[in-house]
Amino acid sequence: MKVLVWQWGRRGAGPRFAAHLADGFDRLPGVSALLSLSTGAELLLGPDPPRCDLPVRTYSGTLGLIRRMLGAPVLIAGLAAQLRAAAPDIAICAMPGPLDLLCLAALRRVGVPSAIIVHDADAHPGDGFPLLMTLQRRLIRRADAVVALSSHVADRLRTQRLIRNDAELIVATHPPYDFGAVPAPFAHGGSRRLLAFGRLLPYKGLDLLDEALTLLGPRPNLELRVVGSGPDSAALRALRVRPGVSVENRWVAEQEIGGLLAWADALVLPYREASQSGVAAAALATGREVIATRVGGLAEQLDAEPLARLCDPDAVHLSEALRAWLEAPAPSPALPSDPVAAWNVLARRLLDELRAVRRPGKRA
Repeated sequence: MKVLVWQWGRRGAGPRFAAHLADGFDRLPGVSALLSLSTGAELLLGPDPPRCDLPVRTYSGTLGLIRRMLGAPVLIAGLAAQLRAAAPDIAICAMPGPLDLLCLAALRRVGVPSAIIVHDADAHPGDGFPLLMTLQRRLIRRADAVVALSSHVADRLRTQRLIRNDAELIVATHPPYDFGAVPAPFAHGGSRRLLAFGRLLPYKGLDLLDEALTLLGPRPNLELRVVGSGPDSAALRALRVRPGVSVENRWVAEQEIGGLLAWADALVLPYREASQSGVAAAALATGREVIATRVGGLAEQLDAEPLARLCDPDAVHLSEALRAWLEAPAPSPALPSDPVAAWNVLARRLLDELRAVRRPGKRA
């Protein structure tokens, strides 16, 4: 069986998710994977890039997107020709993006069924891509199967009535990204190191983190790094002036992420809402504790994890969770979890579920 995995974002977690999933399919007996990424994907431009079987020139900026959309008929025809030559049995969108409706049109033209992996069913407050959710909903309505990365997301999709009656809905779990081997927590022998990493948007609850630190009081043995990109805010300004806290409001390149996880002893996710978290999965895979609020899909993802501490989404309970970690951190697991095995499990699950998806009618 031949599986095409595509994701045409240039930066962020999407291309890495697609590359890991394609590798997972490639490791299954009797299965070969084709990976399609944007030619401008940061992952392809860094060290040790993945094999990309179907590179696609996408766009840079809003004007570039408009030009690509105006050239949609040519792009669809070209993609259809490449898909006929590659002859995949099914195609999976690893994370929706602006050009995916064009890919879906090309797939339907050559009769290849499609599945869409949905990470978030709703736009998060402060998200800078409001039209992307509209595009995603159109994509879901046209897909032959939809994969939700938590029951929380699946329930929202059912409520929104986005999935066709003849389409499959599959609930799966976000595997951890593999950022390579990192030292054990506390191996540095210094102060306890806490990391808040990701997009610095309002729903990430950085104001709760700031209030929790006030309740926690001065802690000379604690270093906190807040790292990611987002608009300046009162919460970031308040955190920036705290002793022992550094705020790095910047884009974090792919090759830096492993180093950030290696620096940290634990990660804090003080979110006000969440679908699930790739950051949490990566942290747990490297033996780091995760201190997180019990919101959205985080409870589902982390409840059974021995290295996770969940608390109510308010400053009082967050400060108590931080205090408990400072005073009695969990022992590191004897063996870190295996990200490769987790991606194999996801690939096998999807393959088993998607074998029954019927091919759409071919179009001229």
